[in-house]
Amino acid sequence: MKILPHIHSPADTRKLSLDELMILKDELRQDIVSAVSKTGGHLASNLGAVELTIALHHVFNLPKDKIIWDVSHQTYGHKILTGRRDKIGTIRQYGGLAGFTKRTESEYDDFGAGHASTSISTALGFAAARDNIGDDNKVIAVIGDGSMTGGLAFEGMNNAGHLKKNMLVILNDNTWSISKNVGALSKYLTTILADEKFNKLRSEVWELTGKFKRRDKIRETITNIEHSIKSLLVPGMLFQKLGFRYFGPIDGHDLPLMIKTLEDLKQLSGPLMLHIATVKGKGYEPAEANVGAFHGVGKFDKVTGEIAKSKPTRPSYMNVFGNIMVELAEKNKKVLAITAAMATGTGLVKFSERFPERFFDVGIAEGHGGCFSAGLAAEGMKPYFVVYSTFMQRAYDQIIHDIALQKLPVVFCMDRAGLVGNDGPTHHGTFDLTYMSTVPNMVVAVPKDGNELRSMLHYTADNELEGPVSVRYPRDSVPSDMTEEIKPIAWGKWDANNIDKDVIVLAVGTMVDTAYQAAKALNEESEVVSVVNARFVKPFDYEMLEAISKRAKYIITIEENQIRGGFGQAIAEYLMSNDYKGKLKVIGIPDQFVTHGNRDQLLKEIALDVESVTQTISEFALKESSTGFLQKLRLRKNSVSKKVS
Repeated sequence: MKILPHIHSPADTRKLSLDELMILKDELRQDIVSAVSKTGGHLASNLGAVELTIALHHVFNLPKDKIIWDVSHQTYGHKILTGRRDKIGTIRQYGGLAGFTKRTESEYDDFGAGHASTSISTALGFAAARDNIGDDNKVIAVIGDGSMTGGLAFEGMNNAGHLKKNMLVILNDNTWSISKNVGALSKYLTTILADEKFNKLRSEVWELTGKFKRRDKIRETITNIEHSIKSLLVPGMLFQKLGFRYFGPIDGHDLPLMIKTLEDLKQLSGPLMLHIATVKGKGYEPAEANVGAFHGVGKFDKVTGEIAKSKPTRPSYMNVFGNIMVELAEKNKKVLAITAAMATGTGLVKFSERFPERFFDVGIAEGHGGCFSAGLAAEGMKPYFVVYSTFMQRAYDQIIHDIALQKLPVVFCMDRAGLVGNDGPTHHGTFDLTYMSTVPNMVVAVPKDGNELRSMLHYTADNELEGPVSVRYPRDSVPSDMTEEIKPIAWGKWDANNIDKDVIVLAVGTMVDTAYQAAKALNEESEVVSVVNARFVKPFDYEMLEAISKRAKYIITIEENQIRGGFGQAIAEYLMSNDYKGKLKVIGIPDQFVTHGNRDQLLKEIALDVESVTQTISEFALKESSTGFLQKLRLRKNSVSKKVS
């Protein structure tokens, strides 16, 4: 009889025998593989956390006890065991389960996450709140070894060690370097140190020594002996120095050992660190053999492991960018690439192989990456700091204080700008036009396609920059074919075929192609709308903007960015300050967090798809005027959607 269909909450998992739990872990793996094969998602990390997830659900009293998952991309098993199994087939799909923990989705998701290194600080907050209200629940933070490269993790540990709150941090280490420590001796030592009888004896010895006159010296000697033995056999002294009692490393796939260890640690007080070693993709051979491909994977054949190939299309911005960076490095020896644990995700693998001495992966430490880039630029190098837009938010102080203030020529390459799709609101890059534009000395450039991205980046390599530059591009394919020619770009200037129109659309980046398609539909009978590629958001092309404001009766701005504080509002401020007589419409992302789903669905939901933009322009112009050429738009209003596909 299958076990998993009868698990509807952690209470059900707590009732299972060890033999039943051993069956459950295999069924849980099969469920995860089956679901992700149909939807895509984070597979390898979830398979590696199966035993850990089951042990936590079996030992602790959820939801009273709290589990804070770092990043939380490894919680598919957790979702299945907390009453969401019937919906796991909707993971990361529009209207379905989120790919990360989400407080509004389940009472068992204690804290939402999507970025790394946050769990320890958050768990400490939970523990402090618990103590303030006089409760006695357990608080557990689960963090991966990759997240431990982020300084925030150590800030949390430092404070936790100081406050001495009762909490458990589980370090899920899935690198191969730790395997040499997962031997019989290490396992035996951890079993002893975590054992209830040993810790009771330890406490009694501690109390006994308190009766001696030289108790401090005796206790110091006992502690030094314990630390010496542990430092000889296990790599946990750093955590000890930060105020944590360290246990491990142990085999994170040894379910009986995991359960026994957690049961023992549950009885101890103070800050505790359990170090476990796991294997990404555990139990599914294709994922174990190719962890990188199955970390964030699309649909695949669960029997063969063959990943479904998408239909031939133009290259992604990520791949185009990676090729451009190689071009820059080939012609300028000062070009350096810096990324924060995202070499593959940002297209820098080829660069790192060709120019290893000029490639720097700083780990999940965007703030450090910012200061590091500042130092490189201060010494005359040309650093390109390549980070997802959503993660660059973590380096905002460095952007302002260390780079822009000193006019250092760091180029910020903002990958995944705009809506990224299935990863959802934690990963959408919908704020960078706003937060970069507010920084003095910053140039904010937004190419409309891959060729323009290439031109912009070559300009930054060929010229002495007067300060930092931010270049944003989406998680998408380039909208037009790449050319061999690198077309020179007029730096700081917008691009338009004709601005002698009553209706002018100022479009930014991804929205330029959308605006072109909308204008094509609206101009089918007569030319009434013109599109400007507003490729420099800061500074504006003031010369062209002034000419437009004198001629146009209607100005529409379109951006794949939050409206508040974005490009459109900056244009509005300029027009109002310069006594513009016409009408302005700002189109962008509303003041809200956009859900998860594929990119096309999300653009339609927030009215940034071609059909919606066409309709918005039409209704705005029709509503505000009765001139002849706009009357023609009214006659075609109902047919717009049919002309745009």
